[in-house]
Amino acid sequence: MRTTKIEWTDKTWNPITGCTKVSEGCKNCYAEVMSRRLQAMQQEKYVNGFSLTMHEDVLPEPKQWKRPHTVFVCSMSDLFHEKVPFEFIDKVMNTINATPQHKYQILTKRAKRMNEYFTSHAIPLNAWLGVTVDIAKSKDRIDYLRQLPAIIKFLSCEPLLEDLGVMNLDGIDWVIVGGESGVCARPMKEEWAVSIMNQTEEQRAAFFFKQWGAWGSDGVKRSKKTNGKLIMGKVYQKMPL
Repeated sequence: MRTTKIEWTDKTWNPITGCTKVSEGCKNCYAEVMSRRLQAMQQEKYVNGFSLTMHEDVLPEPKQWKRPHTVFVCSMSDLFHEKVPFEFIDKVMNTINATPQHKYQILTKRAKRMNEYFTSHAIPLNAWLGVTVDIAKSKDRIDYLRQLPAIIKFLSCEPLLEDLGVMNLDGIDWVIVGGESGVCARPMKEEWAVSIMNQTEEQRAAFFFKQWGAWGSDGVKRSKKTNGKLIMGKVYQKMPL
């Protein structure tokens, strides 16, 4: 467990680390950079670097937390990676079901496999399910998510790499948008984010703008702290009801 600077959650839980690239947004993966760094620091959990690794010993971790938390599951991997057997995902769900005081946010780029799993497994009442939509071609992930009866369904459009065009947000409760960070970050245009914001308002989904990242709204590259999180002079960070 780790306290996190991610603004839409407060803890991370990583029973799996490591992943492989499946999307444009994976190109400059922050988790890969962090994993290599932790491997160089000889942290035992990251001895395999960014190779996918399951950690049985981490499964009971949330049971030890006394206060309720909002927990981002597998921030350093993807729970529905092809190499993660459903039997291990079952163990993750067992922990989630056993700790109803916490809210768990599960985000994947492998929407089809998540859909396949939950077609034959019950979704915990305290689990929010989400998919990453970084380019227009990845909007088909929304349809796989929409079919699932999760209490909260959300999209992460981060890093937002192009105009996503018209989006069907029927059944979607929450949309997170953010630009890319890091040395090799790609810019995000304000009109792309504003288009999504307008569509969330029209279709009654909560809109959360996380950050501009390495490129500001003016198209200038600088620190993400300096670029901030304002759109048209305002902060938009709604949470789902």
